[in-house]
Formats: sequence, structure tokens, C-alpha cells
Amino acid sequence: MNRTVNVVRMQLINKQTFVWVPLIVLGASFAMSIAIYAILKSSGLEGPFYGGGSQAPLWVLLFVGISSLTLTFPFSQAMSVTRREFFLGTMLAAAICAVLLAAVFAIGGMIEDWTNGWGINGYFFALDWVVQDGALGAAFFYFVMAMLIFMLGFWSATVYKRFGAVLLTSIWIGVGVLLLLAIWAITRFEWWPEVVTALVDLGAVGLAAWGLVLTLVLGVISYLTLRRAVP
Repeated sequence: MNRTVNVVRMQLINKQTFVWVPLIVLGASFAMSIAIYAILKSSGLEGPFYGGGSQAPLWVLLFVGISSLTLTFPFSQAMSVTRREFFLGTMLAAAICAVLLAAVFAIGGMIEDWTNGWGINGYFFALDWVVQDGALGAAFFYFVMAMLIFMLGFWSATVYKRFGAVLLTSIWIGVGVLLLLAIWAITRFEWWPEVVTALVDLGAVGLAAWGLVLTLVLGVISYLTLRRAVP
């Protein structure tokens, strides 16, 4: 347990990666979104105004997941940390970061609700579909999304370490082809209304629950791959 905690400390030695860069991206995206909303408001539009800027810090975690393996895994092996301890410690560090972001999003959403969208009817955190189950539901959604995106990066790095760039590239191309085929099938058979209805009925918490399942599956695959990866 002590060595697992030491892995967390090792990952957080460079707080820029896990903490400050996601928060800086979040702050910059928030400021630009509010500026755009204010411009729209001043032009005579009433809103409400919504944007996609809130996802920006989440995608930063994709690269955090990659670097958490590629930059620190070789060092951890030189320090005689087992692969199991490295994996658990890294996941704990990621969870700390995800909890921090989820708390910021939940609190920000409540502030937007209290202030009528910062007084200009503009919403960055409190997206209707996400906050329909309340602040805790929104926090759960953002936590799972943060962990899922981090795990996608970490999983990609483990595949790269174990099998090389060719297989990793082939896998992502295959995922892209499957998504393209799914979009073609939905469009060809005119299933979009059913798909949209299913997503709306599922809600943010329901979608996050499925995202948590995918995160756990990727975590198991990553751990099994990491056991044979070359530092």
C-alpha cells in the first residue's frame, strides 16, 4: 500500500500534467465561452447560450493518460515498483484529478443556475442534458467521462509499449471504420429518431454508467497488457 501511495506521489510530482494544465485549459475555455456569450447578448440575442467548451479539459486527460505511462513507467520499474502497484497508483492519481474536475463542474453548474447563467443567460457547466439529475448526477457524469478519456490514453500507451505503433494504429483505424459503419447503418435504415430517443431516455447518469463499464473493461485490458509491456 505504501508503494502504491508512492506511485501517486510520483505521478503528482509534476503537478502541471495532472492538475494545472487541465485547470488552465478549463479556465481559458470558460473565459472564451463567456466572452462569446457576452458578444451574442450584446448583439440583441436573448439565449440561452450553450457551447461545447466544457469538454476541452476532459480531452487533455487523453494525453495525461498517455504520458502517465510513457514517462513514468520506466522510472517506476527502476525503483523496483511492481506493475500492479504502478497501475493502482496511477489509477488513484487519475481518480484524484477526475474528482477535482467533477467538483469544479458541479459547483460551476450550481453557480450558473443561481446567477441565471452569469447574468447573461450563458451556460458553460450547466448543460441541460447533464444537469437534469442534479449536481451529484452531473458530478458523476463528469467524473466518469474524465476517467474514461484518461483510460483511453493509458490503454493506448500500454498497447504501444507492448505491441508497437503499427498495431495501435490498426486498432484505432478499425474503431473508426466500425463507427463509420454504425453511422451508415443508422442513416440507411433511418434509425436516428430511435437512437436520439434512446440517448435522451438514458440520460447523463445512465450514459455515465455505461461509460464506467467501458472504463473498467479498458482498465482490465490495460493491466493485463502492462504485465508484459517492456519498460
